[in-house]
Amino acid sequence: MAVRFSNRLKGHGQTSRASKSFTGKRLGPHTSNGTNALNHLLHLYLVGPHPGARLGALLGDYVKGPLDRGWPEKVRHGIAHHRQLDRFAETATAFRRSKKRLNPELRHCRGILVDIAYDHFLATNWDSYHSQPLEEFAASIHLILQANQSLLPLSLRNHLPRMLAANWLVALRNLDHIEGILQRLAARLSRPNLLANGKEELLRHQQGLETDFTAFMLEARHFFRPSPSDSQP
Repeated sequence: MAVRFSNRLKGHGQTSRASKSFTGKRLGPHTSNGTNALNHLLHLYLVGPHPGARLGALLGDYVKGPLDRGWPEKVRHGIAHHRQLDRFAETATAFRRSKKRLNPELRHCRGILVDIAYDHFLATNWDSYHSQPLEEFAASIHLILQANQSLLPLSLRNHLPRMLAANWLVALRNLDHIEGILQRLAARLSRPNLLANGKEELLRHQQGLETDFTAFMLEARHFFRPSPSDSQP
């Protein structure tokens, strides 16, 4: 049974409809079919095993401004961790190298594409990083979300049934799923962009991007010191 956390203070005023990638590009939190488009899996993996921290890692895209005591302590820790990881990635050598590999005409979308690519690589190589099968890990996240819907922003709560039905974390292994995410994101961005063709760009640079991902994970795992239950690659 998933742990249910107490409600945050009424009028907290810290949720936001904007989602932010590692690179700081703000987007709507969900794609049109209700599945999150950016880097949830990395945040969930690196935050550690506590259910409250994992919930906070998911809420980090929505909660803005100073963190007050209205949030349960572990949830607050997860939100803070999410922000710290975003800052870390902005200057990480491997992440910046990945962006440089991609077509410059993608412009700001290069960071978005790397976000999604890294979640894909983590999903496909999950057994090298965690002792729990991805399917079981994803199911545990589903239980946390279902048990704490009162803490979720309205936009996330409304899309939750479709997220769960899509099994959105496990689906990151599937390149067709990735292609759908990119196409929906491209349609949501206000400026013309090449993101809809991002799957071809990922395939073109797959080997180099995956090498960068491995280097990024080594650095990030050292910096954030994951739980001892995580296996070594």
